[in-house]
Amino acid sequence: MSNLKRSLLFITTVIIIIFFIQACALKPLAWTPPVKPELTGVLAENDLLKNTKWIDLEGWYGPEDIAVDTQGNLYCGAHISKTDFSDGRILKIDTNGTVSVFCNTNAWVTGLHFDANENLISCVQNRGLVAIDKKGNITDLANEDAEGNKFLIPNDVDIASDGIIYFSNTSSQVKFTRKSARKILMEAKPDGGLYCYDPKTKIVRTLIDSSFFGNGVAVSQDDSFVLMVDLTKYRIVRHWLKGEKSGETDIFIENLPGLPNGISRREDGSFWLGFTTRRDDVLDKIQPKKGIKKFIYAIPLWMQPKQEPFGMLMHLSENGEILKTYYDTTGKFVSEASSIEEYNGYLYLGGDLTDHIGKYQLVEK
Repeated sequence: MSNLKRSLLFITTVIIIIFFIQACALKPLAWTPPVKPELTGVLAENDLLKNTKWIDLEGWYGPEDIAVDTQGNLYCGAHISKTDFSDGRILKIDTNGTVSVFCNTNAWVTGLHFDANENLISCVQNRGLVAIDKKGNITDLANEDAEGNKFLIPNDVDIASDGIIYFSNTSSQVKFTRKSARKILMEAKPDGGLYCYDPKTKIVRTLIDSSFFGNGVAVSQDDSFVLMVDLTKYRIVRHWLKGEKSGETDIFIENLPGLPNGISRREDGSFWLGFTTRRDDVLDKIQPKKGIKKFIYAIPLWMQPKQEPFGMLMHLSENGEILKTYYDTTGKFVSEASSIEEYNGYLYLGGDLTDHIGKYQLVEK
């Protein structure tokens, strides 16, 4: 055998071994998604988001969540490049549009909400729930639950009128990377959950002890329930905080037409729901097939299916009824909507991969 053939055989063997190791690293469950709803009626496609403007982040990426202070300044988490999530900051965009670094978190921040004292309560990847004061000083609040399960991918946060902080954790098993996010999506296994933190007692309580890519969080207007997005399952779950159902968890809305991400409450008690993208037929078809999922996970990330640029958001009633749907089917103006923050007649739209914040003027009819 020639040296060239030996080298090719060696390289092929190494590739096969690496592929096998990668495939074995995924331990998926078989899950059959419900039949995707037709985009008709209130779900019918439109081009309402085509007038969305961009607020450039000057080289930063990933404004997964957005918060607005009492002066109208915007804040968002950001990572250092479109494909590198290993380092991050919180950016401030003032009312003149000037972008500056508010806080160096050294990690991507995916959830932001101001408390009554104007501390920015934040979800920092691989760190947990933190509070950041007006000067950018960070105080750790919680990095694990009462059972010692780590908040490795804290995702979103909201605060009730009594000051109790509600937040989701996508995983207690793996730290956040692009590959681990795909692992969680394809394994379709329960992990993470929904929690609350009391700033007075500093106690963390578990409300829902598992999630399926637990994501956006929103507390109802009367504090009677809290919502959490289960991205993998295309649904939103509701945990009751008050009333006859207190302590119970049920489904707020399910079988959504896209991958739901961020959710926020409006002043009238209804909700905005943002989507990463629309449902992918390929993903739906492979979810019941463990072997195919292991194969796809084992191939290099650059060869795996890419997220389709597709803008979609919904207006939901306080009872989970779809009131209106907004689209950019081209993905040119809104490629994703990981979060929606309404302020002064505008919707500010975030994105995991975008280098800007979308600004959409809301016209009520």
